[in-house]
Amino acid sequence: MTAEPLERAPDRHEHLTGTPPFPGPRHPALRAARESDLPELRRLDTEVFQEVAYPAFLLRQLYDLYAEHFLVLDDGEGRLRGYVLAATTALDRDSWILGLCVTEDRRRHGLGRELMVEVLARLRRSGITRVRLTVEPANRAAILLYRSLGFRPEQPDGGLRRDYFGPGEDRRVMHLELPRLP
Repeated sequence: MTAEPLERAPDRHEHLTGTPPFPGPRHPALRAARESDLPELRRLDTEVFQEVAYPAFLLRQLYDLYAEHFLVLDDGEGRLRGYVLAATTALDRDSWILGLCVTEDRRRHGLGRELMVEVLARLRRSGITRVRLTVEPANRAAILLYRSLGFRPEQPDGGLRRDYFGPGEDRRVMHLELPRLP
């Protein structure tokens, strides 16, 4: 599947004030990741996730496997400002959100939501019926975003999985059921 450009309406801030909400030339464009983005994706992932960032070789392999559902926010000046990555399974028609990030200077402007809404729409068009993700239990902003999109904690224990990524690396597992397209 090829990526289609998204049409954008001015956001509420721009509509009310006549000025874009971000410093700089424009709102980042949401598009499919490209192979040429890999060095910039590594920089972005390291900036946002620091010690738990994906190694370069893994980002490369994730791109090779899941490029159809690897979306980026491109500022048009050579820097990526965010990404979302979803991995799908062929047998169960399930998907996992493996990463969602937005640079600190672009947070709280709806860009994480924009990435998630688009990847969920693409997953649904691909026939995916269940999407899962993990989130750090203390990341209230991310949990609120996911809940607002319809994600719910998996049971038992409200989705809390102790030592999910190793000792002391707890995660909350959440899921979303996507309705089938008619």
